[in-house]
Amino acid sequence: MQITKKPAFLWGSTILTPIGMSLSIALAQPVMAQQAPAAPASATDSQQIRSIVVVGSQRLEGDTVRSYIQLREGQNWSQVAADQAIKDLFATELFADVSIQNNAGAVVIEVKENPVVNRIILEGNKRVKNDKIQPEIRLAPRQIFSRSKVRADVARIIELYKRQGRFAANVEPKLVQLDQNRVDVVFEIEEGPKSKVRQINIIGNEKFSDGELRGQMLTKQARWTKLLSSGTSYDPDRLAFDQQKLRQFYLTEGYVDFRVVSAVTELTPDKKDFIITYVVEEGDKYKFGDVTVESQIRDFKSEALSANLPMKKGEWYNAQEVEDTVESLSESAGLFGYAFADVRPQFDRNKDDLVMNVTFTLAETPRVYVERIDINGNTQTKDKVLRREFRLNEGDAFNSFLVKRSADRIKSLGYFQEDFEVEQVDGSAPDRIVLVANVEEKPTGELSLSAGFSSLESFIFQGSIRQKNFRGMGQELGLSMSYSSLSKSAQLSFTEPSLFDRSIAVSGSIFRQDYDNGYGTSSNTTYSQTTTGLSISAGTPINEFLLFQARYSLSYDEVSLSDIFFYDPDGTGPLPSECDTYQVGRFLCEAVGKRTTSLLGYTFLYDTRDSRLRPTRGYSLSLSQDFAGLGGSVKYVKTRFNADKYWRLTKSGFIFSLKGEGGYIHPLENRGTDANGIDDVRLTDRFYLGEPQIRGFDIRGVGPRVIRYIDVDMTDPSSPVVNRELGRNSINFDDAIGGRAYYLGRAELEIPLGTGASELGLRPSLFMDIGSVFNIRKPILTTLSDFLDSSDGNYKSLCQSSTGTTFATRVTPTDGSAATGAFNICASDARVITPREEVFFGDSISPRLSVGFGVNWNSPFGPFRIDIAHALLKKEGDDTKLFSFNVGTQF
Repeated sequence: MQITKKPAFLWGSTILTPIGMSLSIALAQPVMAQQAPAAPASATDSQQIRSIVVVGSQRLEGDTVRSYIQLREGQNWSQVAADQAIKDLFATELFADVSIQNNAGAVVIEVKENPVVNRIILEGNKRVKNDKIQPEIRLAPRQIFSRSKVRADVARIIELYKRQGRFAANVEPKLVQLDQNRVDVVFEIEEGPKSKVRQINIIGNEKFSDGELRGQMLTKQARWTKLLSSGTSYDPDRLAFDQQKLRQFYLTEGYVDFRVVSAVTELTPDKKDFIITYVVEEGDKYKFGDVTVESQIRDFKSEALSANLPMKKGEWYNAQEVEDTVESLSESAGLFGYAFADVRPQFDRNKDDLVMNVTFTLAETPRVYVERIDINGNTQTKDKVLRREFRLNEGDAFNSFLVKRSADRIKSLGYFQEDFEVEQVDGSAPDRIVLVANVEEKPTGELSLSAGFSSLESFIFQGSIRQKNFRGMGQELGLSMSYSSLSKSAQLSFTEPSLFDRSIAVSGSIFRQDYDNGYGTSSNTTYSQTTTGLSISAGTPINEFLLFQARYSLSYDEVSLSDIFFYDPDGTGPLPSECDTYQVGRFLCEAVGKRTTSLLGYTFLYDTRDSRLRPTRGYSLSLSQDFAGLGGSVKYVKTRFNADKYWRLTKSGFIFSLKGEGGYIHPLENRGTDANGIDDVRLTDRFYLGEPQIRGFDIRGVGPRVIRYIDVDMTDPSSPVVNRELGRNSINFDDAIGGRAYYLGRAELEIPLGTGASELGLRPSLFMDIGSVFNIRKPILTTLSDFLDSSDGNYKSLCQSSTGTTFATRVTPTDGSAATGAFNICASDARVITPREEVFFGDSISPRLSVGFGVNWNSPFGPFRIDIAHALLKKEGDDTKLFSFNVGTQF
């Protein structure tokens, strides 16, 4: 008698077909031999087993195979026992085929072992990489292949794709037979499109529209406007959260009885999209009834707390106000040392009158003291760097505000993870608490070599090396260099945030800066400035929020003009050896020279912002003054103020900010009068305004400026000056000359995006900028009257030679005809200065206003900022710009 059990599994390149909605696979179960009808026991059934022999095994010993079954020599043979033996052998998942023969008591078990896995191969996966899928696969090389393991692995891969939102994914395993009973297992993956939410239906809502309710959900309908949002993908966990969001919304609107009756998700026939249907029951709207506080803590009076509650009797019920009140009462208790304050709101619903009575019970709890402060996870940063940021010491009374302030200060260091919080753990006694700082350090060393393009400075090359946590002591050491068409700079700096372990921060730097616009046309400055110097500063906190800083700097400045266009200081060329006011203007010639600035300054800063890196709440105020004149050749007092305020508008991430600043520079020397047009404040010490401070305008595009029109058209010398057309066939030089005073304001709203866009580092914002720079003495200008020859009433070019300046002559034709053409004939050794005119614009306190849209992007090749701004208010002479961007450098 022979009994054979063979699984319906095909070797070689046979594909195991996926089935079912979940698109998983099913490997065929062993097909058991068809059971014959029961028959009377035969002689064979009662025959005694004399021997059991195993054949066909390659890796397993016969004794090992026999140990898996219950058949033993000396027992009576039976078909039931043989069937059970086959089941037992298949249950080991070591065999692909098993048969049992009984020849007159000699039992032969013939087996075919399952193959050994040679390797696992993934094919077709593009959206989900191998390193994400391989951890889900339990089958591994050198293991025994089994159908159940393959089924489980396929199910896990399918589940992984479901978590990625790809419900149409299909996985088909293949086996490739190799020699020595080995196989390659190939998982062929058809990823399919990402399943989107095509439609969200809401049934039963009468008080609020479908659009209002959809706006409360994290899940969004797939539309082209949601291209960058990750909320359009189907996620069962998000579906449950959306139900909570709906309930929370209705509770804040007073609908206490609201409930979601059902939430049904349907996969479309093409398995690409989902349709979600909510059935809701809104109920009635409630008002607040009696709202009171019952305090069991002796330091808090129930009557006083009840009088200060934000909600009043008769107002519409709002569950968010209740939650905020619980948090506020807990924080108030924490300020007095009650770390574990237990605030329990108790509700009494009156369905007849539709009112909700609320009683906040402030349970009795002991005052808590800080037992110790534990710091974990800092492998590089010294403990004292973190401890000096704590506003609490061991043994102090607990204060929840100071704990939060400590966490904000540690986050502002920039050394650790952004979601850092100080944990509160029970101490050794009920009145003791342990503060635990579990930090996760980030790399603080930066090496940057970048090239980019800026609308301000054209091509930019920049290199820097900086260590923000030098030696783990919180010190900062940096070296930076940059080069562009407008500027070149180098700086070496060092900062010690805690001198001699005291609250004194000192810093110093040496620097070299060259500013040069190349002397091109249509520019915003015609001069170049080279500054070399050093600076030192020291700061100390006066209290938790107020900081005082003193500083001193010594710098050497050299202002020059282009030798090619304007003058030849060596006196070896055709240009004059001194600055030519006809060529560049008196105000620029006055700025040329060398000088030394010795400057002593101070700053008072009041700062309550939650972060110095990327604030979301709080405000800061600062006042600074710099006094130049303690030696050196420059004397003035420069005063500035700054203020900003941040609000987190909603929990979804909208951040609104207002910023304002202004300044005034007062000269301490008398350099000129209205008659000579020289301002007491030097050109390089004044305030300037434009991009990037006020977007929508060009760099230094706002405020006082002089525009020079060269080669003015003089085809009609006899016409009045007012009728002359400036700018036709001319070269324009546009020089911003700055002002003594300025103001600047900005309102900006940062708009949160979906998770996908946030991971890319995209932060869009809407903004409005307003400002002006003004108050400057009007310079003496070159006008067309300088080219008027009073002897004949004609406008002429000027001839400049070593003997002086004279008027040019008219061309006289050789054929004796009447003289024609412009007056531009000079001697061969003289330089021709064609008629030109300078016009002064922009000295107005009137505001310039722009509005626009911008995006910050932490791109792989450096920070990127793009702004599109339109100037709504401007003055004649201002230079506007619609589009600006900056990439490859910090701004």
